[in-house]
Amino acid sequence: MEKTDVNLFNVAGHLIKIQFKESPYNSMRLIPSFEPFRTQEEDGEFLFQLTVDDELPPVPKDKRERLRAFDTGNGETVVDMLPDGGYQYIIRDIEDRDCCLLQCNKDFSDCKCALNGYYNMRCFGLNNALMLIYAFAGSLKQTLLIHASLVRQNGYGYAFIAKSGTGKSTQVSMWLRHLPGCDLMNDDNPIIRIIDGEAYIYGSPWSGKTPCYRNVKAKLGAITRIDRALENSIEKLSPIDAFASILPSCSSMKWDQVIFARVCDAVTKLVETTGIYTLHCLPNKEAAVLCNKTISK
Repeated sequence: MEKTDVNLFNVAGHLIKIQFKESPYNSMRLIPSFEPFRTQEEDGEFLFQLTVDDELPPVPKDKRERLRAFDTGNGETVVDMLPDGGYQYIIRDIEDRDCCLLQCNKDFSDCKCALNGYYNMRCFGLNNALMLIYAFAGSLKQTLLIHASLVRQNGYGYAFIAKSGTGKSTQVSMWLRHLPGCDLMNDDNPIIRIIDGEAYIYGSPWSGKTPCYRNVKAKLGAITRIDRALENSIEKLSPIDAFASILPSCSSMKWDQVIFARVCDAVTKLVETTGIYTLHCLPNKEAAVLCNKTISK
């Protein structure tokens, strides 16, 4: 009888199950960033389960419809629609190598994947598959995976968003260096949840180039977009501008009307409950002090 290694995790209050069919190549060593989120809890609804099985065959071409291929910044992901409304993905790395074949049902609650290649390719494929599944399954539960750097102070989480390389991590480093009582919660992909009308933000198993995989939670204090400038200033955004500022930083699927509508709904509630700002700044201490004085609770 084939053995299956079952692993349970609690990520931002959502239970998930990851199970590996017996394989000399696939195990939890591919995703060590999940270990801080491990749980023994089995009671309750699972956000999703993923079975890793290298024997998984691709769906035949005549049983799927090509939707698009999109650039993730680290490679290309190809998306096909399946007859039951679910999806098949091919996740490729920056060298255009197929790392993961992923198949999901319509609400992303039940997923399967096959990994390919060397250890680093399998790590890349599995991590990206899990991030994708979590984002889309979570969108149906008022949960957003957001591209941001996250610092905590006095029990509140402050998220900084910007295009890669614009300076969100630099701004957070200024808070950590110059402002009292700050700690880093996540440096790339924290999770936001709307619970009983309030916004909370969590660490996650995904943190970009900075290894910060913390199972931590805080009330969301504010979200600030970083804009490089020749002098420091900060403005609070109107609801319309705030929505337009946040939405591009949230993982979504515009081609899936249900998921995209739920993401938009969660972002709207976020704008209603949270201060959204733009910080025009230099990468210096003064910018951090100005920002902190303006947005902190």
